[in-house]
Amino acid sequence: MPKFADHDQRRSHIASALMRIVAAQGLHAVTMRAVALEAGVSVRLVQYYFGTKERLMFHAVEVVSARINERLILRLRGMGEVSARVFIEAVLDELLPTDDDGRVLQLVFASYSAMAMTDPELIGELRRGPVALEGVVIERFEAAGVAGELREGRDPRMEAIALLAMHATLGTSIVLGHRSVDEARRVIGYQLDRAFV
Repeated sequence: MPKFADHDQRRSHIASALMRIVAAQGLHAVTMRAVALEAGVSVRLVQYYFGTKERLMFHAVEVVSARINERLILRLRGMGEVSARVFIEAVLDELLPTDDDGRVLQLVFASYSAMAMTDPELIGELRRGPVALEGVVIERFEAAGVAGELREGRDPRMEAIALLAMHATLGTSIVLGHRSVDEARRVIGYQLDRAFV
């Protein structure tokens, strides 16, 4: 059994095992026993930390959100003051499934999104991240509008919403092998070229 420094680390380790199962086999493959086996711990330990499969599943949503935030913070930390366009493009690029970790996050989020369609409580959990992201992107578009960086007649809120909706579809299409990462990046750049001066 792996050694752990603290309870948070144990919970994160177990949730990461769940995420690997979801990414490889889908949500239907998640059981307490499967997660314990993947994590290299006992079923009793999984039950000790989470009690039920439902609580484990909800914790994994929190872990996905935290990992996405960590990735964004690392990407943006060294950028300093940049234009709205550069900021938005960097955020969207970081959220594309460009590496193994990004692919897992995309698959897990997509799997949970499908399940949330019939689970109002889960919908609330899953909406937090995208709603916060939308707010940040709208703010950047609005700032660009004030600074005269947007093309005439562009509505900052509509530009942000359209771009994020397109981005979500591009992420899924990369995972499905329908689009390459480079093609997705070109599409995002094309859309930003249409919005910014």
